[in-house]
Formats: sequence, C-alpha cells, structure tokens
Amino acid sequence: MARLPRLIIPNQPHHIIQRGNNRQPIFHGEVDYQRFLAWLKEAARFYEVAIHAYVLMPNHLHVLATPSDATGLALMMQKVGRFYVPWFNHKYERSGGLFEGRFRTSLVDTERYFLACSRYIELNPVRAGLAATPLDYPWSSYAHHAGVRGDNLVTDHLLYWGLGNTPFQREAAYTELVMQGISQDEVDFVTASVLKNQPLGSDAFKAELERKTKRQILPAKRGRPFRAPIPPLPQG
Repeated sequence: MARLPRLIIPNQPHHIIQRGNNRQPIFHGEVDYQRFLAWLKEAARFYEVAIHAYVLMPNHLHVLATPSDATGLALMMQKVGRFYVPWFNHKYERSGGLFEGRFRTSLVDTERYFLACSRYIELNPVRAGLAATPLDYPWSSYAHHAGVRGDNLVTDHLLYWGLGNTPFQREAAYTELVMQGISQDEVDFVTASVLKNQPLGSDAFKAELERKTKRQILPAKRGRPFRAPIPPLPQG
C-alpha cells in the first residue's frame, strides 16, 4: 500500500527528526557537526526554510523549522544528505546509506506547543546524559536563544520575540522556561507525534487539520459502522 505524503503546511512550524541507520552514529567529531550545520544553513536559505531550533546528537538530529512552501522541508533535507553522506562516507571509509530512511516530521500547533517543542529539542542532550545543562552542549540552538552566542542559522520565531521587549528580556525569559524543564508526559507526546508523523497538537487542532486537508488524522472510531435497520417488507 502506498504511503501517504507527509503533512506539510507552508508557513507553519514542523518538528523534524532524522536518525542514523540502525541507530549508528552520524557524527563522530567536531568537524562533522560543523560541516552538517554549514550545509543545513545553505540548504535552508536556498529553499526558504526558517530554522527556529535544532540539536545534533551523535546518532540523530532534531530541527524545528517553518517552510515557505509545501516542498521546502523535503528538498532541504535531501540537499543536506546529498552533500553530507558522500563526504562522511569518504572520510570514514564506509559505503551505503547513513540515515534511517525518510526523515519524520510533525506539524506543530504553534500557540500550544511551539515553545515546548523548542525546549524538548534543546534539552535532548541533558535527557541523554551528554551534558549537565543545555548550555554545556555545543551543537544546539540553545546558546543563541540564551544570548550566549549568536547563530545565523537560527531565525527567531514570533513567539520567541513575544517573550520580551528587549533581547535581554527575551533571553532571560526563554532561559527560565528551559530551566523549568519539560514534563515526561510532554516528552512522550512530542516523541510519539514526530515518530508517527502525526501533528503535535490537541484533538481540536487535529480535527481542524482534517477539515482543511481532507485527510484522516484522528484515530478512526472502533467497531462496525452503524447501519440503519432494514424496514420490513410490506405484507400482502
């Protein structure tokens, strides 16, 4: 059975995850991370995709991004792969695919889950035990949002701008949000949504998407469909 195309809506944020094949490492050293980020920045600009948050983990990566059209996300990720995979294979004397099939994506309910998704991404190294704080991990957008160092890969979302009237206010407010952490229920919900290619949002948000896109998003109701009783045949 043919798989459905990804649910991509222009000018809306999407959470992307790309894993290494069989969970193998996709980054070994500092130069690997730098090369990937440089190609990601180039591809994002070329296909007019705004990157709001990201983290590169040893065997997978997360990106929170808004495309300007329906094809930009896929084209961006394809272009990065066309550059990075052959370079990585040549450097480490390997062959074959590096990534686990197609990237997965989740359309994000902006008002309810954008900032939660951003925190989820930037706290990933802490949850994985790779850093004591998000600032200790160099391969994410957190240092940019916290005002420690600028990152021209990142385009700040309007919700981030809404955290304060000055850069200092925004950085302090965002840092406080991240330091509050994210609940395990939220972590599980964000993870399940992106791994299943499902929207990250409430049932009301998903129902509205169903109406707009004419695609089934909410789980189908269980049980046999209701059938009206057959009227008796006329007598005589």
